[in-house]
Amino acid sequence: MPAKKTETQRFTTEERAAMRERVRETKRQQSKEEGEADLLASIAKMPDADRTKAERIHKIITAAAPQLTAKTWYGMPAYAN
Repeated sequence: MPAKKTETQRFTTEERAAMRERVRETKRQQSKEEGEADLLASIAKMPDADRTKAERIHKIITAAAPQLTAKTWYGMPAYAN
């Protein structure tokens, strides 16, 4: 269930945390290995059902498109060319 905003808040606590994570992601330059390590750490933090799906998706993407670079985007797993 998404967090509710108060009348004085423009963004929820979760939205602000995602924005801060995105700023951190854009500031650091990563190698392909560091990006994949961040992606796998992001997957490891997920609840069991989501983690299982994300691990399967990661295996499929890395097998089908090895040229893509694994990274995080707003703290979530992502792949880029």
